[in-house]
Order: sequence, then C-alpha cells, then structure tokens
Amino acid sequence: MKKITFGTPEEFVPSKFCDGFNYVETDIKYDVSKIKYKQTARRAVLEFPLDPDENIFGLGLMLHSVNHTHHKLCLRVNADPRGYSGDSHAPVPFFVTNKGYGVYVDTARDTIFNCGYVKAPALEEIIEKETKADHDTPAVATDELYKTKKTDVLSYLTVEIPAQGVDIYIIEGDTITDIVAKYNMLAGGGCDVPEWGLGTLYRCYSKYTGDQVMEVADYLKEHDLPVSIIGLEPGWQTHSYPCSFVWDKERYPEPQKVVDHLKAQGYHVNLWEHAFTSPNAPFYKEMRPYAADYEVWGGLVPDFSIKEASDMFADYHRENIISMGIDGFKLDECDNSDFTNHWSFPHCAEFPSGMDGEQYHNLFGTLYAKTMMKALDNKPTLSEVRNLGALAAPYPFVLYSDLYHPIEFMGALVSSGTSGLLWSPELRDAGSANELIRRLQMVVFSSQCLINAWYCEELPWKRYDCEDKVRELLKVRETLIPMLKVAFKKYHEKGIPPVRPIVMDYTNDPETYQVGDQYMFCEDLLVAPFIYWQEERHVYLPPEDEWVDYWTGEPVESGHFTVRTDNIPVYRRVRK
Repeated sequence: MKKITFGTPEEFVPSKFCDGFNYVETDIKYDVSKIKYKQTARRAVLEFPLDPDENIFGLGLMLHSVNHTHHKLCLRVNADPRGYSGDSHAPVPFFVTNKGYGVYVDTARDTIFNCGYVKAPALEEIIEKETKADHDTPAVATDELYKTKKTDVLSYLTVEIPAQGVDIYIIEGDTITDIVAKYNMLAGGGCDVPEWGLGTLYRCYSKYTGDQVMEVADYLKEHDLPVSIIGLEPGWQTHSYPCSFVWDKERYPEPQKVVDHLKAQGYHVNLWEHAFTSPNAPFYKEMRPYAADYEVWGGLVPDFSIKEASDMFADYHRENIISMGIDGFKLDECDNSDFTNHWSFPHCAEFPSGMDGEQYHNLFGTLYAKTMMKALDNKPTLSEVRNLGALAAPYPFVLYSDLYHPIEFMGALVSSGTSGLLWSPELRDAGSANELIRRLQMVVFSSQCLINAWYCEELPWKRYDCEDKVRELLKVRETLIPMLKVAFKKYHEKGIPPVRPIVMDYTNDPETYQVGDQYMFCEDLLVAPFIYWQEERHVYLPPEDEWVDYWTGEPVESGHFTVRTDNIPVYRRVRK
C-alpha cells in the first residue's frame, strides 16, 4: 500500500474522522509514474491507464451493476438512485480492478469516475481503421446504437475531484477479496457484531401503540417465529419530522413497561430516528450553535464533526433512551434526495466546522453512526443507517433503502461487499405469497435478516396464509448464525466481507466479471436467489473449485447451467 499526494488536499476528508485509520506503507509493484495529474480551474484530475481487458469494480453501493467498465459515475449521495449514474445511498471513492490493485481517493466531494474512456490519439487510430471498412450497418434501436464498443487500445480511468488536490492510496493484492480486505483494514477492520444482531429483526407498524407492539412480540413467540430484535418506527416519538427524541405518551404511556416486556422475552430493542432536531427536542437550543445554517423539515442539522455537538447528541441518547434498555438504532434520512420533494440541505449549506453541504452529505451517515456508537459506549450492536461512505467498515450499521425493486436490491447486495459496506434487501409487503417468500429467501441470506413492516398493520404474511414457509425460512436463518459469526470475525480481524460478488474470490475467471445476481455468503457458500417472477434462472459455478448442493449435499458440476426450484439455490464450494 502506498499513499501519494497530488496538489493541496482538503482538510475535511474521510480519513480525518476515521479513528481506526491504519496506514502502513509497503512496497508496491504498480508504476506510479503512469498516473497523470492536472489541476483545472474547477477540479483536480487524475488519469489511470487501463489495459484493454481491465475491469472496474467498487465505488460504493450500486444498485444497477457490479462492473463499471466503460461507464461514467458521478458519486453523489442520493436517497433515490433510480438510474445507473453514480447516485447512491453510500458512494465510496474506492475502485478495484482485476489487475491486482485498487485505489482509494480520500475525498468528501462528489467525485466523477470515468471508467474506461479512450483519449484522442488512440481514437484517431480507431477512426483510421474504421475508414478502411467498406461500410457499416445502421443501427435501428437505441440499445444497439449506444452500446459500448470494445477496443484493443489503451483507455483511461479518469477521476475528477472538485478540489485543489487529493491524497490517494494504492492497494495491491492477489484477488479483489485481498485488495478490498486491505482497504477495510486501512479503516481499522470490519465491524464487530453481537450474535443477537445476526438473528431476525422485525420492525413494527409505525402507528402501533405500546400494547400492540407487545401483542406482536407475544405472537411471534407463541407461534415459534424466531425473531431476535423488535424495531419501533417513527410513532414512538411525539414528533418525527423533525425528531423530538421524546416518547409519545398517547401511544406509549408507559414506554419502560414496553421495553421491559420485550427484554423479558429475550428481544433486543431498536428505535427509528433521524438527526434533524425538532424545536421540541430537549436539547434544541443548546444544539443551535453547532448546526448548519439551513434547516430540514424545520429541524436543525447537527454538525457531528464537532465534539460538542456529537457529545450533546450522544449524551442525551445515553441518559434518556439507551438507559431504558435500547440496543440499537435505525438512522434514517441521513442521505439526501433530489427526486422526492427535494428534501435535505443544499450543497451551499455552511456548517460550524467549516464544512460545506457537499462535504457533509458525504460524511453525514458515517459521522452519525460514529455519534451513536459513542452513545452506546461502543457496546456491540448491528443497527441500520441510510447513508455511509468511505472507510465505514468498522461501523456496525447495515444500509437499507426506501426503494423496493428486487433487482435493485439484488444489485446492492452484490455490490456492497466491494466497498466496505453491508446491505439488507429487506422484506416489507408483497403482491403474492410467492413474491413474499422469494423476497424473504434473499433476506435470510444477507448480512442482516430484516423484515420492515413499518407500513403494514398486520404481519406481512398473514394475508397469504404462508406462515409455515416463513417460519421455515426464519429457522434456516438461525442455522446460519454460527457461520455468520465466523464470517464477521474474519471481517473484523482481516477485513474480508461476509457478503461479496463472486468476482472477488474468482478474480482470474473472466466469466465472473459480469455476474451481478449471485454472491459469496460467509466463507464458502454461493447464493443465487430467484426474483419472484422467475420460473428458472441461470447459475455459474467457477470451475476453480468443486461444488455441492447446500440443501442435499449432492455434487454439482461447475460451469453454466439453468435451475428450477421453489427453494433458493445455494452451493457450497469444496476447495481443490
């Protein structure tokens, strides 16, 4: 690993706020002289030459592809990443290739990655070759017209940073898994999670009263539906947009009684909130000097990079909420939206620390998670957050989304492991029993088993009379907890993500480069979920290893094949 400085880097960058940042310089093989740097009036520009067969992965939580070769991505925090543009709940300026290296760009700016563009001199060579052809065939469809054309000439990965300089870190390894693991260890290692966090989390209907929450908890126990955590949604507070952080006495006249009831049955308790602080919050006036000059929904935006703001927020939660027996939190709305009524603060917002809104958007989720870990006194948890960024692996928070398309959820599940992130393709409602079960299958084989019924007044499976199948899948999740414990221990100690695309382990196999709908789970399982409308699906098992069916123990021949099953296809590798 080697750090290289170009120009004058900014003060507010992710490494500044990473307590476990652990840079140890070593010799590298990468020829640093190949990197070109220039400063324009608007931005710093880095150029990395790419081999014709070089493929680009990483760059954070991406819902639409795991391989970014020949794409332009503007990494921007956005709650509505509906297109393949770089918008993301968790953009991360770290890319890794199949050529034995990765690069972390230490910036909190909206950075553009042009992943494989041909510069003019090489383009002239292509034009010269094309002019020698007699003619071409006109395209009659836009997909055909604008498809990427593969070339055998040198292309570049160009990084555009709106700053006057930047530090980068070049990281090398034999496989993408090796490189990503070293990137995670640069941040201090993967998160340490408790065993209870690996069970099922059930989030209750937002309008439930305390009595109704207890009724649901009792029902789950009585019907042998294994759930470890009960989550309460916005209705627990007097005001939730913005947040008061005060129990609503109408819905929860005796909140401690509710918490005690849940704890007595073995549940852990998780509370929803966001950081936009209501005038009804007890610490609103004290927080005002430490907040941005713009409000959101009439609430303050605390500057969690300032110790006084972080301590005030953490102390209040520890003394008034966590002390009741709360084990975790769902940290909502810390991303940003350009497509859902344009809420959140603008890039021009000014924060007391000296940061602007653009920088704070890229650091908000991580600083919020850091503050809540302080509130918890760093006690083990596995919580949820809707934005993270660079160097976030040490934080025990799983990303989620208000979007719900199963292909996008699959894309996020596969891509998350390339960038030090965890993701849950949560289950909410469904249009049929088949859809519900297919969605739950994917949830069971993910970092966090999350059923989010925040807008479902009854248990989501009740209308379809499929509780037996739900119970069976939740019990499968119980059997996976021992291997998840091992996987998270390796994540914590060695940086190897528990869920990752298969290209990470099989970097030398070009057949894996475009596989975005199956993934490695824990050490040796390969999972290939069905989307609910599929009757059959394609599976690829790399021939580097041998494989057996996880459910039957029968050998399965490697390579490409098609599978039909009501179950979720899972295969265990046997290393040759």
